[in-house]
Amino acid sequence: MGFTRPPIRLVYLDVCSLCRPFDDQDQMRIRLETDAVMLILGHVRSKDLTLVVSPAHDLEVAAIEDPAEREQVQALLRQIGTRLSLDLVRARPRAEELIRHKLGPVDAAHLALAEQTGSDFVTCDDHLLRQCRRLQPRIWFGTPVAYCEKENLR
Repeated sequence: MGFTRPPIRLVYLDVCSLCRPFDDQDQMRIRLETDAVMLILGHVRSKDLTLVVSPAHDLEVAAIEDPAEREQVQALLRQIGTRLSLDLVRARPRAEELIRHKLGPVDAAHLALAEQTGSDFVTCDDHLLRQCRRLQPRIWFGTPVAYCEKENLR
């Protein structure tokens, strides 16, 4: 009997999650989410998870005001992110539909692209999480902590 590889687990961290380690760590919630993001990234580095990177990441990360933070997030995405083949023409109508349902354009693009790749969608943005609960996207969504619990990451 041969060894069978487990299925690839795709995770799509939005920029809010990717930037969580740069936020003020005085609040317990932010520290917990930072630890969860770092745990997820550790599993990406060890190839247990695949971090999906999209053009929406590029646009949003390029707009980060702090140059050191921007450069570190860009380097992280280059080093451990995976750019899957995306059909942006197909994603656009879904993003536009999400915008009509009151998602911001960048959030709509992130969610549409995560749906297209079948990735689990991770965000720290409470407003976006509320919108996801309302819209019920075709993929799993939640906080970094909830994702770690779901995937039993250690």
